[in-house]
Amino acid sequence: MKKFNIRKVLDGLTAASSSSSSAAASPQSGNRENDMIQETLQSEHFQLCKTVRHGFPNQPSSMAFDPVQKILAIGTQSGALRLFGQAGVECYCRHESGSAVIQLEFLVNEVSSALTTFLTGVPFRRHTMAVISLLVFGRITFCHLPFQSKWLYVGTERGNIHIVNVESFTLSGYVIMWNKAIELSSKSHPGPVVHISDNPMDEGKLLIGFECGIVVLWDLKSKKADYRYNYDEAIHSVAWHHEGKQFVCSHSDGTLTTWNIRAPAKPAQIITPHGKQPKDGKKPEPCKPILKVEYKTTRAGDPFMILCGGLSYDTVGRRACLTVMHGKSTAVLEMDYPIVDFLTLCETPYPNDFQEPYAVVVLLEKDLVVIDLAQIGYPIFENPYPLSIHESPVTCCEYFADCPAEVIPALYSVGSRQNRQGFSKKEWPISGGNWGQGTLTISRIHALFVLYKLKTAKVFEKPRGKEEKSSTEIVDEDPFAIQILSWCPESRVLCVAGVSALVIVYRFSKQEVTTEVLLEVRMQCELNEVESPECGGEQASTVSTPGTSSSPQTSLPQSHPSTSSNNSSDGLRDNVPCLKVRSSPLKQSAGYQVELLIQLVWVSGEPPQPITSLAVNSAYGLVAFGNGNGLAVVDYLQKTLLLNVSTAELYGSTDPHHRQPHSPRKTRQPSADTLHKKSCMSGLSNFYSESVKKLRSSYLSKSHGTHQRSFPSLYICLHSSFSLYARDNSFSRSRSSSVTSIDRESREVISSFYFCDWLSKKSETVAVPSLWVGTSLGSMLAIALTVPSTPEQRMQQPVGVSFLRLKGGILRMAQLDASGTLLPHVYESWYEPNAPEEERERPRRRRPTSPPSSQENPDCQYAVVCSEKQAKVVALPSQNCVYEHNITETSFVLRADVVTLTAGVGIACFCANGHIMTLSLPSLRPLLDVNYLPLTDMRIARTFCFSNQGQALYLTSPTEIQRITYSQETCDNLQEMLGELFTPVETPEAPNRGFFKGLFGGGAQSLDREDLFGEVAAGKASRSLAQHIPGPGGMEGMKGAASGVVGELARARIALDERGQKLGELEERTAGMMASADSFSKHAHDIMLKYKDKKWYQL
Repeated sequence: MKKFNIRKVLDGLTAASSSSSSAAASPQSGNRENDMIQETLQSEHFQLCKTVRHGFPNQPSSMAFDPVQKILAIGTQSGALRLFGQAGVECYCRHESGSAVIQLEFLVNEVSSALTTFLTGVPFRRHTMAVISLLVFGRITFCHLPFQSKWLYVGTERGNIHIVNVESFTLSGYVIMWNKAIELSSKSHPGPVVHISDNPMDEGKLLIGFECGIVVLWDLKSKKADYRYNYDEAIHSVAWHHEGKQFVCSHSDGTLTTWNIRAPAKPAQIITPHGKQPKDGKKPEPCKPILKVEYKTTRAGDPFMILCGGLSYDTVGRRACLTVMHGKSTAVLEMDYPIVDFLTLCETPYPNDFQEPYAVVVLLEKDLVVIDLAQIGYPIFENPYPLSIHESPVTCCEYFADCPAEVIPALYSVGSRQNRQGFSKKEWPISGGNWGQGTLTISRIHALFVLYKLKTAKVFEKPRGKEEKSSTEIVDEDPFAIQILSWCPESRVLCVAGVSALVIVYRFSKQEVTTEVLLEVRMQCELNEVESPECGGEQASTVSTPGTSSSPQTSLPQSHPSTSSNNSSDGLRDNVPCLKVRSSPLKQSAGYQVELLIQLVWVSGEPPQPITSLAVNSAYGLVAFGNGNGLAVVDYLQKTLLLNVSTAELYGSTDPHHRQPHSPRKTRQPSADTLHKKSCMSGLSNFYSESVKKLRSSYLSKSHGTHQRSFPSLYICLHSSFSLYARDNSFSRSRSSSVTSIDRESREVISSFYFCDWLSKKSETVAVPSLWVGTSLGSMLAIALTVPSTPEQRMQQPVGVSFLRLKGGILRMAQLDASGTLLPHVYESWYEPNAPEEERERPRRRRPTSPPSSQENPDCQYAVVCSEKQAKVVALPSQNCVYEHNITETSFVLRADVVTLTAGVGIACFCANGHIMTLSLPSLRPLLDVNYLPLTDMRIARTFCFSNQGQALYLTSPTEIQRITYSQETCDNLQEMLGELFTPVETPEAPNRGFFKGLFGGGAQSLDREDLFGEVAAGKASRSLAQHIPGPGGMEGMKGAASGVVGELARARIALDERGQKLGELEERTAGMMASADSFSKHAHDIMLKYKDKKWYQL
């Protein structure tokens, strides 16, 4: 196995080992090239940490709402907790056990408490959350925390109820045993506790519901049951009337029973909301269980009864519904996904007052819906959170952290018109926290909003017949799924590659147009097929396609593309794309509109290979894409195909792989036009100039005379000259550097592109346009482009080809100038494509090229190339390798990007073993190496991406995006960059009991729980009942987990903020006490003077 010596590379030297096959610069040359470049990036500029998580919580399981702070909490089955306030205020926390969060309770206006198989205290003052304490029980089934109380009732699977102090997380000795709660004559166990709540008007009365159907009203002071209510069906939930005289139970047979607390013999009312009422007076037919019911009252009208479930069994296939019963009206609201939980938002947090409900929050399996109860028809609120990321499965991500300032307003202006109508006119009710108080940079760090949605499927017709569906069988997923994205923010040109071997070019326009497909061009190229020697024994795992030539055979343009099955003489599917373009005119609204559609076609019964790389450049007007067979370059301005060659033909006579001819199938007879054509490398300039003229004349003749703008379809056949591996969704293939050449040559695909202006020769003084091509075998090839200013000839292909070899597939390429500064990509500024002709014909503006080289230093540019194993910096135009670094030997790089930070430019890499690394440029010094996240599934590999300003993100679950930072500056200021969760809010005043209720004792009865549940009265609980574990968010955990100067500074800053807040409160209290003392002293002095000279019998 050949190795590179990297010891001197780490010290800034660039001598390559003697076994290296590529020509590298000498150490003296490397130092001379880079002595003048002063690197500013250092290791202290990097630190890795998570910033914020966006999207819908994956697999939600519970929900709670703080009515004072206006904050919503959602728990998941993986033990995660997400908090939502106003738009932009989000927070995430997760405990290490991973146990499901089955219930959430807020300490209203204070902290939150999450219930899993154990109790977990989670404070969220200021910006973040952290677990402060854990209390491990048996299996907990329900808990209840009374308003403004610190004692939590905990029901268990065994039917017992324990009381926990949530401030100290200590267990009280007061226990309600199940055998004392039920009748002594009952011999069967009542089942788990499914409900606990105190009487709204008497805190000393506790209502306990058991699964079997028994409900007990327990007197906390006398420690005995006052009443027991029995029903034949199992109980799922219980809800009180605010006066405390009635409660409602939901049962497993779809019935609701209303009970008077002083009449336990039978229910006061039994109703089946969705049951069919028989005429003979018999019992209604049973329905599905009512999983939850809430009973809310209003001052001016009828009460609301809201429930989920209870549908009849004959409604097979009906979606989940939420039922709202208000007076005599019953509204059934269908949901898109199954209901996990719901809760009603009310005007008051006090349970003994009229609730005045105004909204219902419905937590679905994959969505969050808030319903407005105050408007007719119950419309929903418009959700401000980015919870619709998973509307369709996410297949790829690209992150642009420094877009032009005008792009976001432009996208928002067209995206705001896409919103559906019928939303509630009121503001979003979950409005807690503060956000946007900081600078623009701080706001950009935290915010994520959906600006614009684009659906590529509108261009195509949905497959209906069997013949149409058979052409889409090359992919197991959605045939319209997007695989690769390429976007130019400056010109707003968007290019997408789909899994069905297609490429769509979009251009941004503020005007609405109607388009019609007017052009179809089918490229068909044939040559003798070659294949690697080993492929004959692996026919089952390989995919072979016909050979390649540079000779296109263009068919005449047709008014609409024909996707009927074209079969060759041997019955094989041939010259057919995977998807059918819609034939009817397409009305495209303002925003991104189709400019060009390109599809690869079937050849001799073999489907086209999936596209593996894609790049678009607005300055050149070109889009390049490649796969396992070769590459193609298309001019999307002139709608012409410029280059269509296999990978082997790019090498020409310098091909490092010795591919042997192989012809396992009968190849089609080439036409007479292709027999006399020369090879691709022998006559490229003459051939492509003629083909461009031919295609352009065909397009112009067809589009002439029409008043509608058209987007042409280009059908291309990319041919392979060797076999390649079958596409799979795992990383089972070997990535070792010791892979044999035969194994490597059968796996070469086009892996990356990069458009740039460069100096290809030392004699050149002006940089010329070029396309850099990277392959999976580590080859980098430069294709020189000619972009003339005359409209008659858009481009000639190619002038010269050179290549560079690295270990592993090429992932990323970039370009530096002589000072080591990253050269931005060439682009053309955006202009309105649908403007009138006199306004559209504006001069094309491109970024100025780098300065010419000097005699002292002929190399004025540097090419940065990063592969799965290595990174190299090559001086241009001498093409001397000045720096080289082996990134990993045991793993491989999944994603690499050249990024810009405040302190300089570097390379950021994410490896399959979970390591995130950064390298300096141009010396490739390692600056950061953190074992962050091991590769657990393909989702992370497909979506992980870096961006400038030290930002990165990946899809951590099917519905959530995790954003991280590798910048020390961002980590230091992270607390100030996040929105504040807890804001000072006064708790509303308790409802006035009135004169007569206060006089005759008709108001709410309070309970001194401290005297009842404290250690003095109840004693200590048994240590075997629960285990107390201090969490990392407590003081002990914080001291043990925090280390280093950064942690100390962060703790000091938080402590100072909290101390300042406490000092402010203390100062106000002190001032109030001083005023009270002065008043008391004055009154005492007056009384003393009044009675000073009087005798005792005169008083």
